[in-house]
Amino acid sequence: MIGLSGLIAMRKHLDSIANNVANQTTPAFKAGRVQFQEYLTEAKEAEVPDLAKRAMVSTSQFTDFTVGGVKATGNFLDVALIDDQSFFVVDTPAGPRYTRSGAFTLDGMGKLTTLDGAPVMTSNGPLVVQQRDGPVTISGDGSISTSQGRVAGLRMVRFADRQQLTPEGGGLFSSATPPIDIPSGKGRLATGVLEMANVRPADEMSRMMAATHAYDVLAKTVFKGEPAEELRKLAGAGED
Repeated sequence: MIGLSGLIAMRKHLDSIANNVANQTTPAFKAGRVQFQEYLTEAKEAEVPDLAKRAMVSTSQFTDFTVGGVKATGNFLDVALIDDQSFFVVDTPAGPRYTRSGAFTLDGMGKLTTLDGAPVMTSNGPLVVQQRDGPVTISGDGSISTSQGRVAGLRMVRFADRQQLTPEGGGLFSSATPPIDIPSGKGRLATGVLEMANVRPADEMSRMMAATHAYDVLAKTVFKGEPAEELRKLAGAGED
């Protein structure tokens, strides 16, 4: 059904915008986008006797990796990647994940982690420092030091095609292909600052209003009369 295809596509668009708005304060969050495509398919004569073909709608989702603004924090463990190609690596129960967020901290055991508690990977694996070693600092090339000197370097990676990364929430991405490691000490960071989300609230709200209006208009057309409940569920109509 032509209208139902468009309705499903528009629902994906609305969900993507809502997720962007929800993450507008998440450090280094990358906005998700939905690209619409129309394609032609042969119509059955019994259905559309006047037309040889009809347009259908499909969508593809992608991530906007534009670098967000930078906010000074003064925290010596906060760092921001200067270029738009690099990612930090964190360890999770599901395996390594990749993030642009450099909001790091030390847990109660002296382990370098994200704010969510995921271990941050270095050239030596997860890093644990002893309190007696003094304060931990991160320099502009990714080197991690204590009063005892350099102890490791942040692990940073790149990908041949960032659009192959899969967003997993919280600014994390997974990859089905191995990353390309940046040599230790060769990173380019700004310290004491954080990259912010590349979400522009005013733009997202404009997209939300336009998409909501289009969805409502299309839904009234598709569900005119007494629509099957299965179609409503498939298109997401009536969901919060």
